[in-house]
Amino acid sequence: MFGDVIEKKGGPYAADIRGILKSYADGLYEKEGYTLNAANEIEGFIFKGTDAEKLYPETGKFEYVNTGGYYHSLPGDPLRNFIDISAEVQRAMGFQNEKDHPEVAPSQFEINYGYGEVVAAADQIQLYKLICREVATKLGMTASFLPKPVVGVNGSGMHTNVSISKGGKNLFWDARGEEKLSKLGWSFIDRILTHGNDICLLLNASVNAYRRLDPHFEAPNQIKASPVDRGSMVRVPIGNDKSMRVEVRSVSPDANPYMVLYSIFKTGLDGDTSKSRTCARPSGIYRTTFTPRWTISVIRSGPRSC
Repeated sequence: MFGDVIEKKGGPYAADIRGILKSYADGLYEKEGYTLNAANEIEGFIFKGTDAEKLYPETGKFEYVNTGGYYHSLPGDPLRNFIDISAEVQRAMGFQNEKDHPEVAPSQFEINYGYGEVVAAADQIQLYKLICREVATKLGMTASFLPKPVVGVNGSGMHTNVSISKGGKNLFWDARGEEKLSKLGWSFIDRILTHGNDICLLLNASVNAYRRLDPHFEAPNQIKASPVDRGSMVRVPIGNDKSMRVEVRSVSPDANPYMVLYSIFKTGLDGDTSKSRTCARPSGIYRTTFTPRWTISVIRSGPRSC
């Protein structure tokens, strides 16, 4: 159940982060006509047994149900069976599924779905994880969204794709812009990078989340942006007038989704900017001038892995 938490006097409850995100989104729509959009790529693991996480202190290990890798899928495979059933349940609950597949690490999965308005998108993250856990339990397994449950293999992330539209037009799209991204999109990225260390505390709210951010396992650990470098905090995916977006990669799947989306949009729209095109250096952050392909942008690493 999702709803608004109200104080006894009738106003919104100040500690309700979902309500704060909703108020922020509604305020931007009323003031600027902006609609905040988001879609998340949520990775997770499937382990043997229904209480794998609960029993970990006793067993000291997790057991894979599948030892394949990226897109490894065979008929009757327990991981494939889990993915198929979970995707079917999600579609029945209104998710616009786009693709699903085993991920890089053994027994790892990802089920992608279409973007939505920001509050609905955050709600879908909660539903996604609940559905996966319920389906896994029915199959005698555990769905885990720990960012780094197993040492030596890729961890799980929650890449967060965001865009802003107005009157049905994607404001991040510019056919003549660098990487086809508009000036608004680039200033959004610059603000995210300027405050990168600070918002990482919200995007990675557990010790285990920081263990994931190891560049040896395709995880972002540098405060920079790139269309191709997987070690970057922010990626600029290929897009068009409908799909152009900014992808924040340094988000863990165990983070509070309402806090994540609020912090990303609030920072990207209202935060300070380093004005990196002029090589300014506020707060110790400095970048080289952007190259035409935006492959050089930084400088420094985040807090051991951001």
